Amino acid sequence: MAFRQALRPLVRAQTSRHMAQAAYDQSLVNTAETKITTLANGFRVVTEQTPHQTACVAVHVDAGSRFENSHNNGTAHFLEHMAFKGTNKRSQADIEKQVETMGMRLDAYTSREATVYTARCFSGDTGSAIELLGDILTNSTFDERAVEAERGVILRETQEVNSIPEEVVMDYLHSVSFPTSPLGYTILGPEDNVKKITRDDLKSYIDTFYTAPRMVLVGTGGVDHDMLVEAAEKAFGHLSAENKAPAVPVPDFHGAEVKARDDSKPAATFALAVEGCSWASPDYFPLMVGSTIIGSWDRSFGGSGHLSSKLARLSVDEKLANSFMSFNTSYTDTGLWGIYASTPHNQIDDFIYATTQEWMRLSHNASDSEVDRAKMQLKAGILFGVDSLQALNDEIGRQILTLGRRMPAVEVDARISAVTASDVCSAMSNYVYDRCPSVAAVGPIEQFPDYNFLRGSMLWMRT
Repeated sequence: MAFRQALRPLVRAQTSRHMAQAAYDQSLVNTAETKITTLANGFRVVTEQTPHQTACVAVHVDAGSRFENSHNNGTAHFLEHMAFKGTNKRSQADIEKQVETMGMRLDAYTSREATVYTARCFSGDTGSAIELLGDILTNSTFDERAVEAERGVILRETQEVNSIPEEVVMDYLHSVSFPTSPLGYTILGPEDNVKKITRDDLKSYIDTFYTAPRMVLVGTGGVDHDMLVEAAEKAFGHLSAENKAPAVPVPDFHGAEVKARDDSKPAATFALAVEGCSWASPDYFPLMVGSTIIGSWDRSFGGSGHLSSKLARLSVDEKLANSFMSFNTSYTDTGLWGIYASTPHNQIDDFIYATTQEWMRLSHNASDSEVDRAKMQLKAGILFGVDSLQALNDEIGRQILTLGRRMPAVEVDARISAVTASDVCSAMSNYVYDRCPSVAAVGPIEQFPDYNFLRGSMLWMRT
């Protein structure tokens, strides 16, 4: 009896794993077909139809802060803010009334490599949603009063962002890692630029970057591909087929540091990173698995007994950190691989030592069991990350702009499954071991280690 009782937790765990695997496998089988059509001018239409009563249609533009210069940095973000302020055909009030009448939701965001305009609507209204997006993106008036009003909104947003430690640290990290490239610019741009951006700047930016070859219409959910192609032809078929944007050189990564000491803050906040890989690199998935092994942790997670991340267990047992998050941020031609953390001011040194020791260990000896566990976690994370129509739409658009194609879920699964412990060690050795890190830190950081010490911790001295 005692033996059978002892076996029950193991049996339940095995059953749970089998059920999770079966559910995951079924999700791969149920993946929607991807249809892609390219209009005569190079504008692309991509759909994945699923049996939903709602739909998400979005225009993804290959235009973000990395395509700007020191004089117009912030224009892409400013333009996103001006998107719904009125066109030659509709006033702002008209746009708001149509959106409310149709139960539609409009949204937009800017990243370093893209700007995305999204409409979520009922499946029967996708044609109207595309017509509205087309009007907004090709006929906006940029009324001077609206420009001035939005300028104030963006300046307030800048102040809010500058009060968020994670945002500040990651912006600092980009600036110190890519000091000679626009990839190091902030998305919102410096306040001096925001104060000077004009209506003509916005129109010039649209003329340069909002051309057909740089734009993709993505539809997910209750969409009909042929109907979207027809609507896209009407709304975007007149756009220039010329790619007017200048070529963007591959950025040079620099290992360096930037620190902003502020002892009034409750905790030290910092990021350490090395140069990572692009979206299309064969090392992308091995580095993702390595990052997943390092993991993430927050004090709200509780005790260490159930945590798979060794760094998380150490953080709990030794009270090294308030939270941390390993990241693998990729771009079209480069990336940043590292860790973001918040720690007590007197635990900075110990946490960094524990982190770099884990990095070095994975550069030499990743176990099969931890790699297999991380691969399953990564698969689940990717699957859960696109469990909404908008999240799926974002992922499709990102893949089309960065890879030039849609990578199906089955291929993603196969690539992750193919990663071995040897692959993880090789990737970590090539990208992390004995590399110059970039460092960004803010808060009470008096005890932050000297950069030369950090550089020395990026290899193991063995005799």
